[in-house]
Amino acid sequence: MNKLKLHHQIIIAMIVGSLTGFLFKGETDSLVYNIIISMGIIFIRLLKMIIVPLIFSSIVVGVSSIASGRALGRIGLKTVAYYFLTSLLAILIGLSLTNLIAPGVGTTLASSNAFDPSSLSKPGSIGEILIRMIPLNPVHAASTGDMLGIIFFSILLGVSMTRLEDGSNSFVRKFFESFFKVMMKMTEMIIKLAPLGVLGLITKVVATTGLAIFISVGKYVVTIALGLSIHILFVLPFIFYVFTGKNPILHFRAMAPAMATAFSTSSSNATLPMTIKCVEKNAGVSNKVSSFVLPLGATINMDGTALYECAGVLFIAQVLGVDLTMYQQLVIVVTALLASIGAAGIPSAGLVMIFIVTQAVGFKDQEVALIVGTMLAVDRPLDMFRTVVNIFSDSVGTSLIAKSEGESLYDDMD
Repeated sequence: MNKLKLHHQIIIAMIVGSLTGFLFKGETDSLVYNIIISMGIIFIRLLKMIIVPLIFSSIVVGVSSIASGRALGRIGLKTVAYYFLTSLLAILIGLSLTNLIAPGVGTTLASSNAFDPSSLSKPGSIGEILIRMIPLNPVHAASTGDMLGIIFFSILLGVSMTRLEDGSNSFVRKFFESFFKVMMKMTEMIIKLAPLGVLGLITKVVATTGLAIFISVGKYVVTIALGLSIHILFVLPFIFYVFTGKNPILHFRAMAPAMATAFSTSSSNATLPMTIKCVEKNAGVSNKVSSFVLPLGATINMDGTALYECAGVLFIAQVLGVDLTMYQQLVIVVTALLASIGAAGIPSAGLVMIFIVTQAVGFKDQEVALIVGTMLAVDRPLDMFRTVVNIFSDSVGTSLIAKSEGESLYDDMD
């Protein structure tokens, strides 16, 4: 088993987990079943344990290693421009496919699947979102997992370090560099447990998720999956090739372990340690670029989620029999784009965004609660796929920015 590459081990674990899940379907009280799924729970907790210190040390080291404020601003501008572009393209794909396929037309949903939107925590205006980025207490932000607050403080700390006199700057930077190396070593130790963790996670998904619900909303599932496939198989590889001149297959191979981890964990943040390792070790991106771009992307760049929100709102409109005007669909595009950033770090971010966007076009929460409940019932596999798209987009953006900064990619793989 040790001779197999990590992503091969993970794929085997996913297959075994699927078979094990079917074996234990309806017998989730079994001791063996609970031991198996505990491996997944432990793996997720270990990943979440290192997220905050890894992001903090990664961004501080990355920002402080960028010699000038001008260079930092240049990389930051490229990062934001890329994230804006790819999110917008993903939304337009979702909009086009849902209008073309019309998955909600003729769909009948059972009334038992209503979802209570009042249980969601929703962000305020765009101004409030920007204000929320500034943490009142960085320690509290770290303890509560406020990623926007952690990123803001880390960037500010890194910039401040560059303004210290040479002696002090060298001492402080060495401390954070050493701390970051320790976190990366810890990350490597945890990542070795990925096959066992994936086995537990997939077993639970298969054992507890029924397949009957897919029949009633099959066209919706196919529409979302098709949109995500187009984005990850055609749009992102095309962008990658145009800006790097490299074969996109190289990048798919390099990111295979991270993509497998994203699929099983359904979390961009939880996958971040693996994403950093793949981008640096397999793609050849420097830590200076990856340590700044990837943590930011894991928090605000949600291509797959943005596509899902846009398509989901149109699906809801079709089920309700509402014919949205071009203006209303434009409102959906803009709102989904902003919400994909603003809802980052909010519990149940995907559902929060659905209600933000539906409210923007005039739907009431009570009208959409039933439909969202059914969408939630089939959302697990789609969420797994969305996360793969999210982290792959982050990695493509990191590679493009590294290339634009004069770095060489895949030199040893050509």
